[in-house]
Amino acid sequence: LISSATKSLRMETEILEKKLQDAQVKLAEKDGDKEKEIQSLKRLISDLEFQLTMEKSNNESFLDKLRKEIRHKSDELEKLTQERTQLIHSLSQVQEENSLLQDTVRRECEERFELTAALGRAREQVLELRRLSGTL
Repeated sequence: LISSATKSLRMETEILEKKLQDAQVKLAEKDGDKEKEIQSLKRLISDLEFQLTMEKSNNESFLDKLRKEIRHKSDELEKLTQERTQLIHSLSQVQEENSLLQDTVRRECEERFELTAALGRAREQVLELRRLSGTL
């Protein structure tokens, strides 16, 4: 009975040891699979971090270009605004000069008209004087 029980326990122990070995093998395989998955995820994270770094670099470069372009456009706008102000000032001066010239022309025309009228009167007086001296 003891021998049978011992034999039975040995067989059970062997079965349990076999199950333990199988479980250890499966555990080792799972650990290996998990380690592979961890390494794969680490590579993926590394790749994504690299892509993120590249994207940040590209974005910063793009932003720098945009900032430079904005500065350039701002300078251009300021220059054009100054030119516009100068042109408005020049236009104002030209309009004043034009107005002054128009007034001068108007006055000269009035003077000419007056001189023409005076000349006409003087001619009439000369003719009158000639007639009077001819009758005398």
